[in-house]
Amino acid sequence: MKNVIVIGGGASGMMAASIAAREGKSVTLIEKNDKLGKKLFITGKGRCNVTNAVDIKQFMDNIPGNKSFLYSALYTFSNYDLMDFIESFGVKLKIERGNRVFPKSDKSSDIIKAFERSLSKYKVNIVLSTKVDDIIIKDGRTAGVIVNGHKISSDSVIVSTGGVSYPLTGSTGDGYEFARKSGHHIVKLRPSLVPLETVEDWVPSLQGLSLKNVSISLEHDGKTIFQDFGEMLFTHFGLSGPIILSCSRYVTDFPLNSTELAIDLKPALSFEKLDTRILGDFKKYSRKHFENSLGDLLPRKLIPVIVSLSKIDGKKEVDQITKEERLRLVNLLKGLKIRIKGTRSLDEAIVTAGGVSVKEINPSTMESKLVSGLYFTGEMIDVDALTGGYNLQIAFSTGYSAGLNC
Repeated sequence: MKNVIVIGGGASGMMAASIAAREGKSVTLIEKNDKLGKKLFITGKGRCNVTNAVDIKQFMDNIPGNKSFLYSALYTFSNYDLMDFIESFGVKLKIERGNRVFPKSDKSSDIIKAFERSLSKYKVNIVLSTKVDDIIIKDGRTAGVIVNGHKISSDSVIVSTGGVSYPLTGSTGDGYEFARKSGHHIVKLRPSLVPLETVEDWVPSLQGLSLKNVSISLEHDGKTIFQDFGEMLFTHFGLSGPIILSCSRYVTDFPLNSTELAIDLKPALSFEKLDTRILGDFKKYSRKHFENSLGDLLPRKLIPVIVSLSKIDGKKEVDQITKEERLRLVNLLKGLKIRIKGTRSLDEAIVTAGGVSVKEINPSTMESKLVSGLYFTGEMIDVDALTGGYNLQIAFSTGYSAGLNC
């Protein structure tokens, strides 16, 4: 019987171990934490957005990081295959806004329990609170691992140790060191799906303000490189929220000094319709000061900032505002510009971009092209996606491929 060691008991590791054991291999899963799925437990604010129910073409459109590498894995084990797998182990799922898939219970622990049942069913040997020190490689292929100075032999090793985001969950980059020592190139690690730090001093004054149904565009040298619609949040350091996290994936690809974010506060209205709407409000509040005329249009906390940026005197009576000033206001609401200072650190990122170069991994099997019997899954690989369950699906699909072929 073939012996397989899986390093890491996260999403991709649990899947890889389950499938390898299901295929008749003797599998040992080694996890350095005292429980499985520690990072999985906190995903989706503790609800665990396991995948996204869009069709495979739309799914691919949400993978900016080496999506072509993932075609085989995602077709071999799709989002619907994952949903069937989880439900077969007793956890009901539901589809919410944006086709996001969650456990019906809203408890990430239920997803972990489903995988624990899977591991138990297929008789995986689980070793907790144990750190792998090194991978043994002889004559160009894996021969096992070193744990506490002792050799554990195996025919295959699957490295599923995750990235370097959320290090408190155990994602401290051990796997990248294993990959480097075995001759692999690591594409620069950088934070993805992470809040943004901004330059403007008025942004912190809006701390806690959440804007729904707004659109953003990231612009580099006047060219739009990313657009999204949804919810965002102002913080003491800058911006966060779903559409900002997705935007962050593109920020690190361009020089910050030539990159700017534009927020359309009223995307449902064209420039002309917004102008008409403001004219109506100005007529309604014709005797009021400008600063007191925007309550129907904007959240209260945002009004002082917009008044200041519009360069219209807040004490000016509305019926005295010129056409030029009004159009300036419309332009501001349709394109509130914010300069980006940078991203928050990898410690705060949901996902690590970068990793083992996809050129060195077989996309059908996840096996290294450099070392026989060595496999990589999930965030170990230089692939990443936007928010909405896409990254977890990648973890599960790459784990499935490795487990199937190891």
